[in-house]
Formats: sequence, C-alpha cells, structure tokens
Amino acid sequence: MRRGVRFVVGAGLGIGALAAYLWYVGPEEVGSRVAAVAPWAVAAVGVLMLAEATVDGLGVWASVRPLRGGLSARASVQFAFAGDFFDVLSPAGPVSSEPIMAQFFGVATETSYSEALGVRGVAKYVKSAAQLLLSVALVGVLFLDAPASRFVLVTLAGAVAALVVVGAALVWARGALSMVVVAALTPVVRVVTGVTRRTPLGRDAVAGAVERFWERVVQFRDAPELLGVIALSGVFEQLLTSLAPWVALAGTGTTVALIPIVAVIPLPQAASVVPVPGSLGAYDVLLAGALSLTTGAPAAGAAAAVLVVRTFELLVSLGCGGVATGFLRGVRA
Repeated sequence: MRRGVRFVVGAGLGIGALAAYLWYVGPEEVGSRVAAVAPWAVAAVGVLMLAEATVDGLGVWASVRPLRGGLSARASVQFAFAGDFFDVLSPAGPVSSEPIMAQFFGVATETSYSEALGVRGVAKYVKSAAQLLLSVALVGVLFLDAPASRFVLVTLAGAVAALVVVGAALVWARGALSMVVVAALTPVVRVVTGVTRRTPLGRDAVAGAVERFWERVVQFRDAPELLGVIALSGVFEQLLTSLAPWVALAGTGTTVALIPIVAVIPLPQAASVVPVPGSLGAYDVLLAGALSLTTGAPAAGAAAAVLVVRTFELLVSLGCGGVATGFLRGVRA
C-alpha cells in the first residue's frame, strides 16, 4: 500500500476513534472540564502525553534488539505510538494489543510472529513488574501509616504476587503449557492456512513456532542490560504519566504531592479487564477515585484533571498512534 494511502487510513482510524470517545463522553462535558483547568496546565499535559509515548520507544528498542538487531530509534518510537493506538482500541489493553503488534514487529525485523511475540511478552512483563515494584516501595516506605495507603499497598502487593506466580508457573510448567498450546492452536492454524495456502500448516509448524517463542523468551538471559533498559523505560513512563494529573490538578488550583500519584498510577490498569475499548469510564473512575483517596484532592477537581489527561492521552494514542499505525507493514513483501 502506498505511503499516502497508509497515511489516510491511519489518520482516519485515529480521527474516527477519537470522535467515538468524544461522542461517548460528550463534547460539552469535555469542554467544561477543560475550561476548569488553567490553559498553561492543559498545554503542559499535552506535552507530557507526547513525552510519555516517546519514552516508551526506549523500551520498544530494547525489547526487539534480539530480533536481528531490532529497530532504529525512530522506528522504535513509531512502534511505541502504534502500540498505544492498539492499547486503546483492543478490549483488554496491552494484554490483547501485543498479539496484534507482534505481526508488525515480525515483518519489520524479518523474523517470525512467535519470535516477536516472545520478546514483546517479556518486555510487557518486565515493564509491569518494574512499575508495580516502584509503587509498592513508595507506598510501603513513605505512606504505610495512612489507612487508605494500606489498602493501596495490599492491592499493589497482590498484583506483584500475581505477576510472580504467573512468571513462576510459566517457567515451571513450560513443557506442559507448550503441549496444551500446540494442541489448541493446531486445528485453528490448519483451518486458517487452508484458506491462504495450498498446503495447510500442521502440528509440526505450530510446535516449531512455540519453540521459537520460548527461545526468544530465554534469550534475555544473555542480555540482562536490555531488561534493565526496559525496566528503566517503564519507570520513566510512570513518572511522566504521573506528572500529567499532578499538573492538571495544579491547573484547577489544587496543590498535592507528586509521590502518591506516582505510587497509585498503576492501579487503574485493572480497568483493562473491562471489555470496552480504552476501558472508557472504568479507567476514568478508578483513576479519579485513586487520586482523591491518596492525595486528598476534591472529587470535582480530580474528575476534571482525569478528564483532561484522558482526553490528551487518547488524542495522542488515537491521533498520533493512528498515523503511526498507518505507516506500518503487516504483510511480508
């Protein structure tokens, strides 16, 4: 597809999705909330949302480095914006967007889909772990005395425990899990490839893909510095994401501490389980509630700040991300 056509398609996807969000929330509601925030704060939030998406490119660069040298810095940022686009539109956020993005990563690096999914799965795991551990450390060390903070700490610690259990289970039951995956996917792959190929792929092809997936997962043992870069990128992203509502609250005349926001910003990610693109409504309510609970900000001010942040977040993810997605290649030449 020509670059001009891809640009139009990507821009159309982004504009259409953003229009759907505005229709869902209501243009008047967005306008009234934005008007409650000082113009300098609105502009700062927009810059922070762009910076957050750009910093994510560092983690993308490190995660795909094992795939034949990976991507350039510019391409990594482009893929980061595209990833944000699918994070918003896919029902379960990053959980369901990574299988989509793996196709684009595989084509760009001239590797297989399973290899790309393997390295990106590790990246998401390490990034989430780094952000949750930072939050647990902040709440546990600085805010444990407050009753609300105990609730936040238990919730975050539970998320960390779940990550540990899942990771340990994947390592311990790798062989059995591979057998289950191969058995489940073989009929699906055979049917799909029967439509697109003369000779459908069978069990051997699926087993080979699963094995390549695990090879890429364990490859990071020889490159721990890449895992460090991924974790550092996740922490930077968390800090920039936290600065946005902090600035927006300041724009409403409410001054609060930044550290509690940094600690609770991963909490609303639980909204990803809501099967609605962008977790519309659920994320907003959870984030506004977490801000009020931990910072003492007025509910109205927290709601206004969250709506401003979410509007710019979706503008960047859907607008810029849609354009970035339009320039990706999902089919091999």
